[in-house]
Amino acid sequence: METPASARPRGGRRAAMALVAFAAALPLVGTATPSAAAPPALAAFNAYAADPGDSKKFAQLSRQIEKLDKQYGGDLAKLKDTQYAAEKSLKKARDLQQDLVEARNLVAQLAATQYMMNGEDPTITVVTSTNPSDLLSNATLVSHLSQNKAAKVAQIQKLVNEQLQARQQAQAKLAELRKEIKDLLSRKAKIQALIKQYKPESPSIGMGGITPRMLKVKNTIDLETGPYPVIGCTRPGDPQDHGTGRACDFMVTTGGAMATGSAQAQGDRAAQYAISHANALGIKYVIWRQRIYDMRSPGWRMMENRGGTTANHYDHVHISVF
Repeated sequence: METPASARPRGGRRAAMALVAFAAALPLVGTATPSAAAPPALAAFNAYAADPGDSKKFAQLSRQIEKLDKQYGGDLAKLKDTQYAAEKSLKKARDLQQDLVEARNLVAQLAATQYMMNGEDPTITVVTSTNPSDLLSNATLVSHLSQNKAAKVAQIQKLVNEQLQARQQAQAKLAELRKEIKDLLSRKAKIQALIKQYKPESPSIGMGGITPRMLKVKNTIDLETGPYPVIGCTRPGDPQDHGTGRACDFMVTTGGAMATGSAQAQGDRAAQYAISHANALGIKYVIWRQRIYDMRSPGWRMMENRGGTTANHYDHVHISVF
């Protein structure tokens, strides 16, 4: 006598429905308000991942930076580095969000396939849980799937954790950006008084495309702490000080080699000389070994990793002037 479908073992169907529940929970990541029925763990995650306002907040802060850049002597490199870090963190969070969407679709497909199998495997025992994400750690459920598919499903929890961390990091960077803007605004009078000490200059003929002030700094640093294998200044099209003739790079090594030993010591001397004589020379900021010292908010600060020796200023000292 044939056993009615309703009387067949329900283990496989319960596993499928568990996957469906998890797949249904994942779309909450992209909504503005977590569902009231969402499990506590997912609800906490949604509170971080669901807020769609981060990009708008970043855009507002970026507009503030543009205004400050014009008012505070141009090229607020220290602030723009924090802006870059915030933008990078936001992008990472968005990319991981897309990965979660793709993972959700995979889980939904697996759930549908297993449900259509009508749950005929009686060996599966699913531990009931109020949190669908907990099902990922259920060994009996994972073992029922093929090894490849099980690995993909197991990666979803990792994606959830990574996305949460990325979102938290993005929010921390936005908070840091707001704080730096607030600090600069509080120093407005001092910064504008500093800027007034230096008459605006433009590149002059016969000076290699740099301003008279930058030429004086170039010659002074070379005389006091040189010689250097290369001193590069102008960079056509550069949106910052290299493009306006107000910056030079004092290379202490060649070929992109990391400065060590005597080369690093030379860079240290150049950076310190520039800082110590900043008022007399009209120096705006110094970058050396992935750190920046801006005269408008004095003190060394680490910069975001740009990915290479030269990009992180480990082979040259960058000096900008007002």
